[in-house]
Amino acid sequence: MKFLVSQITYFIGQRESRQNISALVKYLLFLVLVITFYSVMFHFIMAWVEGKYFSWITGFYWTLVVMTTLGFGDITFESDIGRAFSLLVLVSGVVLLLIMLPFAFIRYFYAPWLEAQIHAQCPREVPPDTAGHVIICSYDDIAPSLIKRLEHAGIPYFVIMEDAAEGAQLFQTGVSVIHGKVDSRSTYERMLVSQAKLVFANLADTTNTNITLTVREAAPDVPIVATAADPDSIDILELSGASHVLALKQQLGEQLANRISVGDDRAHVVGRFGAWTVAEFTVHNTTLEGKRIRETGIREATGVNIVGVWRRGRLLKAEPEHLLADSDVPVAVGTGEQIEALEKFLDRQEPLAGSVLILGGGKVGRAAAESLKKKGLTVYMVEREAGRCEPVSGSLDRLTTGDAADRETLIRGGLMEASLVLLTTNDDAVNIYLSIYCRRLNPEVRIISRITHDRNLEAIHRAGADFVLSYAPLGAESVMAIVQGRQAFVMGEGVEFFTADVPASLVGKTLAESAIGERTGLLVLGIEEGKEMTANPPPAMVLPAGAKLDLLGTTEQLEMFKDEFD
Repeated sequence: MKFLVSQITYFIGQRESRQNISALVKYLLFLVLVITFYSVMFHFIMAWVEGKYFSWITGFYWTLVVMTTLGFGDITFESDIGRAFSLLVLVSGVVLLLIMLPFAFIRYFYAPWLEAQIHAQCPREVPPDTAGHVIICSYDDIAPSLIKRLEHAGIPYFVIMEDAAEGAQLFQTGVSVIHGKVDSRSTYERMLVSQAKLVFANLADTTNTNITLTVREAAPDVPIVATAADPDSIDILELSGASHVLALKQQLGEQLANRISVGDDRAHVVGRFGAWTVAEFTVHNTTLEGKRIRETGIREATGVNIVGVWRRGRLLKAEPEHLLADSDVPVAVGTGEQIEALEKFLDRQEPLAGSVLILGGGKVGRAAAESLKKKGLTVYMVEREAGRCEPVSGSLDRLTTGDAADRETLIRGGLMEASLVLLTTNDDAVNIYLSIYCRRLNPEVRIISRITHDRNLEAIHRAGADFVLSYAPLGAESVMAIVQGRQAFVMGEGVEFFTADVPASLVGKTLAESAIGERTGLLVLGIEEGKEMTANPPPAMVLPAGAKLDLLGTTEQLEMFKDEFD
């Protein structure tokens, strides 16, 4: 009943709906007048020409029978005038009743009513007691990943949908949506923006500027996080009132560049939690190659713990007997001082060397080129349009114009001499194709790629990519870090950092007895008990009540953890 009332309320409340109903009523009145006129004419012709007399009810009956083409034949004209009149009634009935009436009904009532149903299914305001929620201004590539993280953290959210039909579809799948205009103050007032934890403006730069100004009018103090595709828009967005501006494509390029270590002696910090720092480093060109983790002496010399190892795009649990290969990228956890000690511990056999081939000269590719040049690497780029690369021409040692899918172009671009290939196009299918192509032409080259959609992770790894970083998780993690007041933690490959309470079913058990890793695939990075934290806890450590687990893994593995132990 409530749903029906909301439908009727919306239907009647729309000006266009009222106009449609008025038009339909006018047509029905016209139709009644025509039927009445034909009934009167029936009596006159029957009386004056045929010499027959019928009741007025019979006149209406004959008119409707003829107009609807039923044609029972119980009442007929014998004169030519009468039969001509019958033809007129028949033809006009076909047009007015069988053609025009269904069209008018569908156009002016049925279609608007269906639209009202759709709008009624898509909420227009949040519950009155809503507070501490996140407002997402568009359901873009970032939104699904962000929503998943917000749900895991228990933070309410609402997505603004301007298209009611699309909003209704999302609503049916369990996504919290609100129908409204992103540039309308009333939309944010209906969403109780003054009580929101954060507003995420994730549309075009100009639209985000408008959103920021609109939200600032309705809620001067609410934090606003806006994305910026163009670096020139950052200042404008900040002046408009944005609390944080995310140049995600620029960040993605820099993150990809940070994963490139061609003889690099640094341990790259990927995130911090509490007093601990998570960093990655390459085995390539070090004395660690061919050693087991227990043989490296890293923990004894630096204090850091190796908790995982990236190998061919997969994060493996760091076992003491794990044999380190040249292409491995270990993940270390320690304090800031311990990570610095790790950098000194890594003994590179050769000076910085090698070259990187970037395929794609968009914003991500250009940002990566600038970052790589600062590292002292030789940077090549292949791009269709040479003009796009003009801003970073000083960072390129070679620019090859052409199609990266062309064998000759790749070879001219430097594929056969490159130590690493960086795929930066915004098309996942293209990056998958290029991964296959580059792997076949140069089996020894390392391939790092960006993707937009998490669903393509498996495919691009099968294609030959060694490391993948997703645009959507990067954006989602950046927003979550602001929401939770922490530093962004970007691992890649869909792997994330989670904090979870020790389940009641595991209290009193040792870490080994819990079998968290074996049952879920999650890595236990640390155990927090009050202000004390144990990094890389030993298997014999007992899990205390009220403690928290610092976990590393995928969202699917976290769901498995909850299902297994809660």
